[in-house]
Parts: sequence; C-alpha cells; structure tokens
Amino acid sequence: MRIQRLDANTRQNLLEDLLKRSPNNYGEYEKGVAEILARVKREKDEAVFEYTRKFDQAVISAANIKVTEDEIKEAYELADPALVEIIRKALKNIEAYHEKQRQYSWFDSKPDGTMLGQKVTPLKRVGVYVPGGKAVYPSSVLMNIMPAKVAGVEEIIMVTPPDKDGKVTPNTLVAAHEVGATAIYKVGGAQAIGALAYGTQSIPKVDKIVGPGNIYVALAKKAVYGHVSIDAIAGPSEILVIADESANPRYVAADLLSQAEHDELASAILVTTSEELAEQVSDQVDAFLKELPRSGIISKSLDNYGYILIADSMEDAIETANEIASEHLEIQTKDPYDVMTKIRNAGAIFIGEYSSEPLGDYFAGPNHVLPTNGTAKFFSPLSVDDFIKKSSIIAYSRNALEAIHEDIEDFAKAEQLTAHANSIKVRFE
Repeated sequence: MRIQRLDANTRQNLLEDLLKRSPNNYGEYEKGVAEILARVKREKDEAVFEYTRKFDQAVISAANIKVTEDEIKEAYELADPALVEIIRKALKNIEAYHEKQRQYSWFDSKPDGTMLGQKVTPLKRVGVYVPGGKAVYPSSVLMNIMPAKVAGVEEIIMVTPPDKDGKVTPNTLVAAHEVGATAIYKVGGAQAIGALAYGTQSIPKVDKIVGPGNIYVALAKKAVYGHVSIDAIAGPSEILVIADESANPRYVAADLLSQAEHDELASAILVTTSEELAEQVSDQVDAFLKELPRSGIISKSLDNYGYILIADSMEDAIETANEIASEHLEIQTKDPYDVMTKIRNAGAIFIGEYSSEPLGDYFAGPNHVLPTNGTAKFFSPLSVDDFIKKSSIIAYSRNALEAIHEDIEDFAKAEQLTAHANSIKVRFE
C-alpha cells in the first residue's frame, strides 16, 4: 500500500479522491435509469418482465414473479443447515439491539387544559432491495428487514433479481423467511425500484425503499425520492483504521483488506502515528494478497483508494478521521475509548483490536447499513427510526385558548395572515 506523510495537502487530495466514488458523479447512467423508471410507471408489469428478460435472462411473468412457499421450502433443503443456525443466532442479536431503539408515543397534559404530545406510527408498507448477481448477502436481508419488523411495519416487500432459471439464491430466501419478509418478488435493478415506487399489477406500491444495490439501483432510488421515501444513496464500502505503535500490524492489515475485497471502488485507509507500524502493515498486506482468493479485486481497490497515512499526532489522526467520516472506523490504540470520545463522524465505531469490522457486518447486532462517502457527517445507520413517522398532538380547552388567543391573533396579523387570526378570533366573539 502507498505510504504518505499526512499534511493539509494530502488530506485535501484524499478527500477529493474519495468523493469521485459518489453515485452523484455517475450522471451518464441517469438517462438510462430515467427511461427504465418511466416505462415501469407507464407499462407496469409488462415493462418489469421485459427488463428482467433483458438484464437477467430470466422469463418472469405474473404467474411466477412472487416467491412461493414451495420455493422457500426448497431453499431450506438446499441451504447449509449450519448457516441457517448462524443466521438464527445473528438474528437474535440484531433484534435485541434494535429493540432498544423503539420509540413510543407520549402525551403531556397540564391543569390549564392543554395537552401536547407526539404520536409514533410505523410505516404501513416498505420495500427492501436485496442485490443479486456478483455477490449474495443474506446478512443485508437481516439488517434491512429486522428494524422494520421491530418498528411494527405491517408489510415488508422484498425484491431481488433472479438467476437465468428464475430462481432466487437459497441463502437469500432462507434469511428473508427467518426475519419475516411479507412477500418476495423476483425482480432487480432500476426496474425493481420503479415497481416499488409506482406499483404494478403484481407488486404493490410502498411508502419507503431501503437496501443497497449497484449504481443503477442507487440512481433509481435517488430519482423516485419524493414519490416514496428512501434510506440513503449507498456508495462503495470503506474502512478507516486509527492506530498507534501499540497496534498489531497483522490485525490492522487483515481489517483493511476486509473492506477492500468488496469491489474496486472500496476504500481502505490507515491513519497512524507510527512509521514503523505503517511499514509493517504494508508488508502484511502484501503477504495477505498472496493468500486471499479475491486478491485481484483487493489489489485494484488498494491501488485506487488504499492509503497509509502517517500523522504527526493523534489529534491530527482524529481530525482526518472526522473529515473523511468513514462508513466503518476502527480504533486500535493504547486508549481507544479516549479516542472514541473525540470522533464526531463515523457510521460505526469499532473499539479495540478484537472488535474487527466483520463483527458488525454479521453478528454483533448494530446495523451494517451505514452512511458512506462522507455522509456520516449528517446521516446515521439504518435503524428503527427509519420505519416510523411522528405526528404532533395538540389539544387545548376553551379556557386554555382564551388565555392566549389575543397573542396568536396579533402574531398572525404581524405576518398579514388575517384568516389565521380570524380562525382564532371567531371562537371568542
């Protein structure tokens, strides 16, 4: 991996380099995505079936687009029983964590006749996109559906692309059934997002769409925002490790590569105060690349967006981490909890040398759907909050309103909204 001394220029160049990976910079795909969405909106099922034949080479119709109970049963027969048990163990952790995020309605009544509150209501129907193709991630099925279940969403509609035989990967089906998807449809790509956003004869319109996907899926979600809500526009995966001389270079190297193997656009960055550690980690990376099956993808990722940065102080390292606002942030230092208190921007923070990033991907419980491309400065991980909405509650008695009605009327008149003032005034004529 390339080793650079961290300074203001290095940091600025790095930030500009990482932002090139944003889905907002892939405008050349937007026209094609817009055409797909327009056809799905206009032609509904017919367009969905045609695009599925074109992109997935699968013959899908109204008769077989929805996954049946027999197909789910077959998936359990094909899946590794050991994996099914692991999925069940992970689900317990994921559910327990998200249960702590529950929000409840509240009401505050006072003797003067006022009652204010907030009513929390789960969304009625949500859509979950699950990728297919190059990689299959049953863990993402669990992470996207479980917070919706905990929130109390009535209908969870999952879409995922089929293979050329019209089948869905068994592990994906098993995960969806275990976590409680209401219905599963065999459609992927921008056409799946269009179907969820607008509704077709086979696929119901949803209130919100969540889940990761390729650039076409990301741009489609961006385009339908407003017709429905979305979670976020997911970018390539990324990890940043803050380490000092106490860190184990083999652990650090292994953790960096855990994200670099996702794809050529993934980012893996080490920021360290130790030149010796920097050299050792670089050597360990080279050694791992000779062993790992996905070394081709990893090498391209590291060539494009892999960095080892040597900082003059831990304060500089922390400042850089906050500027990058990485999806995953590991802290492997002598006092990791002290460093953690100074981190403002990160999707998920992993503390200590035995809290490696894959722990969060699969098993610990916190959600692995995280903000990317610097959006951790203003976005949060997927959570129960994403599947609820809140309504304000206001109730005043006549006596309570009478005490303040002139103030409201004067305020409305100051804004020249006389009908507003009149709405209050008529009650005390």
